[in-house]
Amino acid sequence: MVTTTRVRLDRISSSTRNAHLAPEVIVGQDIIAAEGYVLAIRLLTDKSTYNTVEDLAGRLVSLRKGDVLAGTLGSRRALRGYAGEVPPHIAVGDTIDVLNLGGVLGRCTSANPDIGPPFAAEVLGAVLAFPALGDRIGRPAHIRDGAIPSSEVLEIEAPVVYIAGTCMNAGKTVAATELVRGLSRSGLRVAAAKLTGVSLMRDTLAMQDAGAVAAVTFNDAGAASTHAGMTVPVAKGLFNHLQRTVRPDVIVAELGDGILGEYGVQDILRDRELSAAGQAWVMAAPDPVGCWGADQLMRNTYGLPITVLTGPATDNQVGRDYISAALGIPAHNALRDAAGLLATVTAALESR
Repeated sequence: MVTTTRVRLDRISSSTRNAHLAPEVIVGQDIIAAEGYVLAIRLLTDKSTYNTVEDLAGRLVSLRKGDVLAGTLGSRRALRGYAGEVPPHIAVGDTIDVLNLGGVLGRCTSANPDIGPPFAAEVLGAVLAFPALGDRIGRPAHIRDGAIPSSEVLEIEAPVVYIAGTCMNAGKTVAATELVRGLSRSGLRVAAAKLTGVSLMRDTLAMQDAGAVAAVTFNDAGAASTHAGMTVPVAKGLFNHLQRTVRPDVIVAELGDGILGEYGVQDILRDRELSAAGQAWVMAAPDPVGCWGADQLMRNTYGLPITVLTGPATDNQVGRDYISAALGIPAHNALRDAAGLLATVTAALESR
């Protein structure tokens, strides 16, 4: 006999958005312990830091002990956040952790001391989907339902401006946002994408606010987080979707995490179709050593030139002088010299 329960959700995390959940859901006891499946959980703890979740509108809303949350099973391998994985078996009543602000759920394997332990939660059950009208027996909801399809072939006309970085919090999204704003104001039709990372709408919403006609992430392709082996078809699917739906003049694409991280950025850099579509490569780095290492990796491992360096390494003239003199690469800070960053990228686009 299949046992189900009706549950009222206090919070619906943004990572579940493809599942199109209502505030009241039906949950079942049969849980598939795999990435992308949606669970209902009840928080068992309170936290004073990292104590919010991004909702379906992209707002960060507070979480408290006792709140019932819908989240998505997934993994995380963040250097400056939580690391975690989907456990091999999950049952109603088990304890699971909230691994990021997007509501990705798993078993925490390592925590950054700056943000303390993650929220612990009781598993209430698998949220059920009823895809056919009149269905009375649901199936476990998954965020690939209604997702943008992956593709093995890239079919775009627009050039791509890639923004990569040496690590988390290196200034990638700031650079992407300023480039979207500048390119849009110059009269171009700009689309945006975030191709790697862990589910969160914040970055693509910022790019939309800056003027992007559309912005998509790997979450829209049905992935809670990215990893090696799956990012290339997801990226091609997202680019193809933007080409078909909004026909952009240029695509600004952020590669979340770092070029040596565990989110599958390296696969994108190695793929011939995706790298050939890149007309400009913007690299964000926190210090001169990061700039030097990024230049070495991009040239010697991937055969790709860095168009411009940005990030904290360009905060003052000392860093910019090193980059231009020692590496021979333009250096422009996205916050203080957005015009210079835009001019360098525009020149690369015009050389196409």
